[in-house]
Amino acid sequence: GVGFPSPMLNAQCSMPNAQCPIANLDGDSELLTQQTSVSQLSDVQPTDWAYQALRSLVERYNVISGFGDRTFKGNRPLTRDEFAAGLAATLDKVEGLIATAISDQYIQEDIITLRRLQKEYRSALDDLQKRVNTTSDRANYLEAHQFSTTTKLQGQLIFAPTSGSHAHSTIIARSRLNLNTSFNEQDLLVTQLESGNNGGDAINLAQQENSNNLANSGFIGNYGGLDYTNVDENLHLRRLYYSFRPMPDLAVTVGAKLLPRDFIDRNRYANNEAVDFSSTFLINNPLIVQNQIDREGGAGVAIAWQPKNSKFTVRSLYIAANANQSNSTTNSGYECDRRQGSVEVEYSPSSRFALRLQYTNAEINNTNINAFGVNAEYNLNRNTGIFTRLGVGNYQGFNTAINQNIDLHPLSWAIGVGLRNFVLPGTVAGVAIGQPFVAENFGNATQTNFEAFYNLQLNDNISITPILSLVSNPNNDSSNGTIWQSTLRTVFSF
Repeated sequence: GVGFPSPMLNAQCSMPNAQCPIANLDGDSELLTQQTSVSQLSDVQPTDWAYQALRSLVERYNVISGFGDRTFKGNRPLTRDEFAAGLAATLDKVEGLIATAISDQYIQEDIITLRRLQKEYRSALDDLQKRVNTTSDRANYLEAHQFSTTTKLQGQLIFAPTSGSHAHSTIIARSRLNLNTSFNEQDLLVTQLESGNNGGDAINLAQQENSNNLANSGFIGNYGGLDYTNVDENLHLRRLYYSFRPMPDLAVTVGAKLLPRDFIDRNRYANNEAVDFSSTFLINNPLIVQNQIDREGGAGVAIAWQPKNSKFTVRSLYIAANANQSNSTTNSGYECDRRQGSVEVEYSPSSRFALRLQYTNAEINNTNINAFGVNAEYNLNRNTGIFTRLGVGNYQGFNTAINQNIDLHPLSWAIGVGLRNFVLPGTVAGVAIGQPFVAENFGNATQTNFEAFYNLQLNDNISITPILSLVSNPNNDSSNGTIWQSTLRTVFSF
C-alpha cells in the first residue's frame, strides 16, 4: 500500500530508503478467531489421525481454535512454549469442569492424562509464568515513563570531520529532533527541529568561487557538496506536516514545511545522507527536486495513490517556498515565485525492480523550469543492486538571482552500485558517478561527481562512515581543477 514518509528522514526511515510507512495498515490474517466446531476448519478432515483429539479440545473444552481464514494449520511447527501455553489453558478449563462434571467418564480420563502432562511440563509452565510476569512489569514501567501516549521522540546528530583540496579541514555538525505524533495509527504529524554549526566543505568552497551557481545553496541547483553542510546555527523548524488516509489506498499530506525529497524521487540505494551517499547530487535528481524549494521547504500538499494489488503508484505535490509572505510587492504567496509542482508514476512489478517516470514544473527566481526524469533501481541479489537517475530540462527567463537571461537545456545523470554486508555483515556500501548539469553555454566545462562510502553500524545508535568524494570542474569551471575530499561521517540516533 501507499506509505507515509519517514519523519526521521534520514535516520529515516532511515529510514534507506525507502519510503517508510508509519504503520502496517493491513489486518493480520493470522489472528485467531473462535470456532465452536471442528467442522468449521477447512483443512481438518475426519480421516486425519488427530481429528478426535482436536474435536475434543474444540467442542468439549473450547480451549483451542483456528486462524482467521478458518484453517487449523496442523502442520505448522509448535514450540515448547506454545505447547505449555495451550496446556495451561486446558488445565484452567478442566479445573472448572471438575466440580460440575465429576461423573463424566471421559472428563475423568482426561484429568488423569492432564495431571501427568502437568507434572512433566511443570518447569516449562513455571518458566512461562515468570516471562508473563516480567513482561507485565516492563509494560507497567514503560507506561509510567513514556514520553507521550501519542508522540514518539526521535533524535539524530551527524558529526563529520572533513578535509579536501584547497580548503582547511573542518568539522560539520547537524542535529535534528523529531516529534512524530499519531492519533489513530493511520496518520502522522511530523514536527522536526534542526540546527547545525554552519560548517562547510572543500567541494562547496570550490563551487562558490566566481559564481555560486551549483553549490549547496546555489542559485541554479544543488550539485555536489555534503548534504549536511551550511546548516544554520539557530534552532529552526525544518519539517511540519500532517499525513492521513481518507481511503486505504490514498495518502494525503498537508503542511507548512514540506520538502519535495520526502515524497518523490526516492531510491533505496541513494536517498539518505545519514546512511548512504552524502552528496546532494546523488541523493536526488537536481532537475526534479529543485534546490530553492527543497533546501528551505515550504507550504503545500502531497498525494500518493496506489490502487489495491496494483503495481503502479502515482505521487504528486505542490510546494511554495514563499507561501508565508503576504507582501504584494514581492514574489510571495502560495501561487507566486519559488514554487514547484511535480508528478511521479512508479511501476514496481516486484521487490527487485522499480521504475519511476517524473515531471516537474517550477518557477525559481523568475525562471520557468520544466524537467522530465527517470529514476530506476534493480536488485541483482540480496546484497547487490544498481540504480540510475536521468533528467532533461528546459530553463527559460531572466534569473533575478544572477541577473542574467537564461536559455538552457540541461542534462543530468547518475549511476551507481549499492552493496550490503560487503566484507562485514551489517555494512552498507556504495559507489556512484554522474554529471549534475550538462548544458551548452553554462561554464566552460562540465562538472563530474564521484563518491564512494562504507557504512559500519556499530550498534543500534551509532554508525561511522568513511567517505571519499571527487569533483572535477566544480561549478562547470575548468579553472577549479579536480577537488578531492575525505569525510568521516558519524551518526548518533536515539
